[in-house]
Amino acid sequence: MKTEEIKQLFEQFESAASQIEGIECWSARTMQTLLGYSKWENFEKVIQKAKESCKNAGEDVANHFPDVRKTIPMPKSAEKEIIDIALTRYACYLIAQNGDSRKAEIAFAQNYFAVQTRRAEVIEQRLLEYERVKAREKLSQTEKQLSGIFFERGVDSQGFAIIRSKGDQALFRLSTHNLKQKMGVPENRPVADFLPTISIKAKDLAAEMTGLNVQSKDLKGHNPIEKEHVENSAAVRKMLVERGIHPEQLPPADDIKKIQRKLDNDDKKVLKEVKKTNKKKDD
Repeated sequence: MKTEEIKQLFEQFESAASQIEGIECWSARTMQTLLGYSKWENFEKVIQKAKESCKNAGEDVANHFPDVRKTIPMPKSAEKEIIDIALTRYACYLIAQNGDSRKAEIAFAQNYFAVQTRRAEVIEQRLLEYERVKAREKLSQTEKQLSGIFFERGVDSQGFAIIRSKGDQALFRLSTHNLKQKMGVPENRPVADFLPTISIKAKDLAAEMTGLNVQSKDLKGHNPIEKEHVENSAAVRKMLVERGIHPEQLPPADDIKKIQRKLDNDDKKVLKEVKKTNKKKDD
């Protein structure tokens, strides 16, 4: 395809997009024209194939292909209401994948929506990684505060480590050592550095509950504080299991330090690009 043709198609696809309840969508009737289908009946067949692909991917078809009504002008100032479909970006991507790639418009759409969909996936993945890093930071802060509370009530650092380990056993039904072995965590690293986000937040919630109750109940000494933390960890586990989540069965996540380095490097690249762009503007 020629550069001018690509530019023209890009502008057409961009200008055809609209917002429905804050979600970017394309009209199927408009997409029919953009993709070079003269008859709605032929384009409908491609849409049906795309819906099947959507279903097979485990997505809710209704979320990506909702039926809507569209009014079109008729002779003598009359109007006619016809059936239309609001297509999400993902729906458009699936339609392009199921279309006739010999058509220049289809070939363009396959690449256009693939790139844009991939960009959304990258953003979503980064947000998930960011959330996990922040959850780990929050757990570290909570445990630091908890250690201080324990120390004021007669529990030293060794006692804190024992109580925390007993809490892990109540939450995961495995000792910290066995949990590390199961997840392949190095012995010199905290198990929390390899837990998925929900497990990190579960540990944090149990620790928050313990800190609050130790102070409100005025608990002192190792045994009553350990009992409190074990009960709180067990209560959090019970809540998760009731929702079908067994924390010890969740797969380990990537090393949190590796994720943090990746996020930091991405930030540096963005900053570098911004500086480069600003320099060009100044020049």
